[in-house]
Amino acid sequence: MALGDLSLVGFLKSKMHWHQGRQRVLAENVANADTPGYRAVDLKPMQFEKHLRGPAIASIAAAQTHDVHFPGALQSERPGFATSSGNGWEITPEGNAVVLEEQMIKVSGNQFEYQLASTLYSRSLGLLKTALGRS
Repeated sequence: MALGDLSLVGFLKSKMHWHQGRQRVLAENVANADTPGYRAVDLKPMQFEKHLRGPAIASIAAAQTHDVHFPGALQSERPGFATSSGNGWEITPEGNAVVLEEQMIKVSGNQFEYQLASTLYSRSLGLLKTALGRS
């Protein structure tokens, strides 16, 4: 049996990959804080129950940001992303809905959850080594 076949270890590994992807998305939001018409996006929350049923990996296409770029899916059409509506947060006159304070709160929470998942991952590997008699 491979180590990745264990559901807890596999879930924690997937959770860390999800947090890495979310960090990229949140960094994009911060980078586009002054872009007119840009709406902040975020990944849909990862759910443990869906992971136990099996991975359902959907392809994520790039958005076309310039006429000479290849066409791709729009951000609101991408299945793994959710466009935030700016609940309670401000929208600039140019139509930009990115609030840096909100994004920094999300980045901080994402960092904490990634550290938690990585700590659980390393501790579970340590327990497996102990069970196998290797230290």
